[in-house]
Amino acid sequence: MTGIISHADEKRLVLVSGRAHPELAREVAASLGIEMVHTTAYDFANGEIYVRYAESVRGADVFVLQSHTAPINQWIMEHLIMVDALKRASAKTITVVVPFYGYARQDKKHKGREPISARLMADLFKTAGADRLMSVDLHTSQIQGYFDGPVDHLWAQPILIDYVRTRVDVSNVTVVSPDAGRIRVAEQWASKLGGGPLAFVHKTRDTSRPNQAVANRVVGDVEGKSCILVDDLIDTGGTIAGAVRVVLEAGAKEVIVAATHGVLSDPAAQRLSESGAREVVVTDTLPISADKRFPQLTVLSIAPLLARAIREVFDDGSVTNLFDGNA
Repeated sequence: MTGIISHADEKRLVLVSGRAHPELAREVAASLGIEMVHTTAYDFANGEIYVRYAESVRGADVFVLQSHTAPINQWIMEHLIMVDALKRASAKTITVVVPFYGYARQDKKHKGREPISARLMADLFKTAGADRLMSVDLHTSQIQGYFDGPVDHLWAQPILIDYVRTRVDVSNVTVVSPDAGRIRVAEQWASKLGGGPLAFVHKTRDTSRPNQAVANRVVGDVEGKSCILVDDLIDTGGTIAGAVRVVLEAGAKEVIVAATHGVLSDPAAQRLSESGAREVVVTDTLPISADKRFPQLTVLSIAPLLARAIREVFDDGSVTNLFDGNA
């Protein structure tokens, strides 16, 4: 098979991938029943990136997949160059598939003279030639408004919930938000796990010091409960490890951590493995190398969700039920 699906009306679906997370791209292609179009990509001695596609993409609906993992700036630049190459190769439409959207945490100004880098990212992809953007669990929903075109905001929550439901007694669950800002997400989790109680961890954060927050106390009933601590991403693991500690100190029976994006920058693996959490569950929106893995870590595949969304977009179907996890 080729990396193209043809219909009687000559519509063509093409899937291409950058070098950041090829394993995920191959899984998406397998779920779609196709092979990716081969892409030649390499770095020059000075770090400049070269990209060329081995097959014609003229008139095709192209989905270009790249997850923004470390070294994040290199892979974002490669993603932009891939989009530009597709535009100049006369692709009919270009959909940027970015499972983890780089710079999403810089979505607003906390102080004067700061950038809104999440908006800059959207502008860069639009300028490069993107017609559509597809991502999973954006850090804040407002990022959808930064891109001048359709945005498919997919949720990994159903995948995570289906797994977690097999790991706990849902009649004795409290869903815990790691801070007050994620309460809405925790409410959705609780509703889908049977309507159990909610709690959140009160924490303080110094916006002038990245990746640092202090978990203070739990607000809500967690004593004797199986607690599901939910978040969109885990970076250095400090916030989550601290939250696990205070929840256990408040009398929780056990804690399972569930998050979509496993950034897992050092020393996350050590912090999480020593945190006391029974299990840490993430998806593979980002590659997780062997040195970042630890015994309590479970990684779920996001490929079926991406493949389903790509198919719906290509077939002019509805992806609304993929936006919020509601059928």
